[in-house]
Amino acid sequence: LAREQPADADIVVGLPDSAVPAAIGFARASGLPYEEALIKNRYIGRTFIQPDQRLREMGVSLKFNALPEVLEGQRVVLVDDTIVRGTTSKPIVQLLRQAGAKEVHMRVHAPPMMWPCYLGVDLARREELIAARMSVPEIGRFIGADSIGYLSLDGLLRAIGASQGFCTGCLTGNYPVPVQLAMDKLVLERVPVGA
Repeated sequence: LAREQPADADIVVGLPDSAVPAAIGFARASGLPYEEALIKNRYIGRTFIQPDQRLREMGVSLKFNALPEVLEGQRVVLVDDTIVRGTTSKPIVQLLRQAGAKEVHMRVHAPPMMWPCYLGVDLARREELIAARMSVPEIGRFIGADSIGYLSLDGLLRAIGASQGFCTGCLTGNYPVPVQLAMDKLVLERVPVGA
């Protein structure tokens, strides 16, 4: 990620907990210091799987705290594992700015997720996926980042040491088995009468 998407910055911060190893790798490869500038509330679960937008936004506001003593006046590379809807990324970028970050450069250690996962990960419907609706520069503007960069699919496969045998359906739309594209994760949910 650091080779494909370098950033002119002062520090590297990983979004806890899933992006911390990639952020440490980005810092080492780029020669920038890694800093812990986001503290995660361990009692708030995964916000991207909440059933509606209001609950996702409320969860994000309770989930993270930024450390002004680390961020004040800094140009920050914020590393995350994915951007699903932008629900987490936009408020996190705002939180870093409110804590004094001068610039926020978002780097994502996976390619854009443009397709749902039909094979076990509870993500979102395709129309909810930000990368299915917006270009990479549009996503950057939407979340309020000074710049944005994703790892390429080739870069991802090189990084994990694989060229085949891994499902990339959510990244490419090519699934290893036939899937019913019209079906979404809520198809079996009970809908209240009159809803």
